[in-house]
Amino acid sequence: MLVVEDNALNIKLFCDLLAAHGHEPLPITDSREALEAARGFSPDLVITDIQLPYVTGIELMELLRADESLKSVPIMAVTAYSAAGDDERIRAAGAQAYVSKPISVMRFAETVEQLLDAGRVREDEQVDPGSNPG
Repeated sequence: MLVVEDNALNIKLFCDLLAAHGHEPLPITDSREALEAARGFSPDLVITDIQLPYVTGIELMELLRADESLKSVPIMAVTAYSAAGDDERIRAAGAQAYVSKPISVMRFAETVEQLLDAGRVREDEQVDPGSNPG
């Protein structure tokens, strides 16, 4: 999974949490590199901060949704700024979920698992039930 976060302490925390739960995170600290990294890495989940320099999290989500090979990858947004209307704005940009900072470790881990499970269900639904795999 791809983790886009410009704060060194946060990216370490997120990656350590993900690794502790058996995931292989790819940390990206410069949002200008995130789209190309996602194209090369083909992540099963993208976790992105919203308040990023250069390319904001909202812009990144819009870029991911516009990319044919990445448009179905689940996105979890992480933000320190949770104001009225943020939920709608973040979801409209393409996030399936968002977690407010400072994060709850339990909520972070649960949200990751829910998004991965939902992604697996979508992949299973894409298999033609009438096809014979072999």
